[in-house]
Amino acid sequence: MLRLTKKLLFGIEAVLDVAYNAKSRPVQASAITKRQGIPKRYLEQVLQALVRAGVLTGQRGPKGGYRLAREPESITIAEIVNIVRTIEVAPDPLTGAPASALGHRIVRPIWMDLQAELLERLGKTTLAELVERAREAGVESET
Repeated sequence: MLRLTKKLLFGIEAVLDVAYNAKSRPVQASAITKRQGIPKRYLEQVLQALVRAGVLTGQRGPKGGYRLAREPESITIAEIVNIVRTIEVAPDPLTGAPASALGHRIVRPIWMDLQAELLERLGKTTLAELVERAREAGVESET
């Protein structure tokens, strides 16, 4: 089940921060933490998962940090969501023990349909679109 969690929001915000504030140098995790208010314990875990999945690239060293691994037009929000969901630890109630007949045949299918619709919409929303929205909203950027 798709749940809106802190980790999920932080993952989307972190990738958007990298896309929005990318310069000639990689974006450092400490800068993301400062700008977005994301606790470091969440951020590092999320960033590493995004690197392993090929959304970000990481560069070590004092001038290291993170960059997008691909063009922002090719990264969807659904992709980020699916990557972050793999590191979530809470069990999915939709895949648990069978519910009552009403729960199993009526309530769960509604949530499954809503989840599919949401993921479809997020799959059509690219990182480039969010960057453009941030520019239109007047959000300050490092670039």
